[in-house]
Amino acid sequence: MAAECFMEQGFHATSIDDVARRLGATKGRIYHHYPSKIELFFDVHRAGMELLFSAVEPASQVDGDGITVLAAMLEAHAMAILEHHTFESVVAQGVQMHRFGATTPAQREILNELIGSRDRFEAMFKKAATTARKDGTLANVDISIAVKTLLGGIQWSLIWYRPQSDTGPKSRRHLAEQMVKTLVDGVRARGNTQAASAPAPARSTRKRG
Repeated sequence: MAAECFMEQGFHATSIDDVARRLGATKGRIYHHYPSKIELFFDVHRAGMELLFSAVEPASQVDGDGITVLAAMLEAHAMAILEHHTFESVVAQGVQMHRFGATTPAQREILNELIGSRDRFEAMFKKAATTARKDGTLANVDISIAVKTLLGGIQWSLIWYRPQSDTGPKSRRHLAEQMVKTLVDGVRARGNTQAASAPAPARSTRKRG
């Protein structure tokens, strides 16, 4: 319920009363577990990151070349975003709070811990991308920039995806597959068609001035 409130209204506009009403309880029940709204927010953020790791870690163990593994991880990430939209929206808010929010030193320490988990999450993709570049299935791109761009493309769905229009798991899977295909085809090494679902576009032979 807290994740829904934070997603719909944002951290600052959400009150403990809002969460209690959504929960059908008194705010005293919430204060029994959380001394403040920000502590509740941190727990939602933490749960959101756990959902991401739970989805992506198994995908990192699939068989295949480097780009296949990277694509599987991205698809798992996309599915987690689509299926846990409320929690992952709060995670995104946490990143913004870390950059711009006014927090106490103790709160800052917790935020640093949470952002550290995001860094570890990103590092998993950097490792997969490095492997893909070594085996020749990933183009010669800057690994850090490429991974941030790929993850950013998935996370942007938090802005445009509408859960209320979703028709079920099959719809989410199709959407995740199309998102990942669009992103991965942009960094795939040209000439590598082993994991491609469509032929790579032909290179132009026209000389540039």
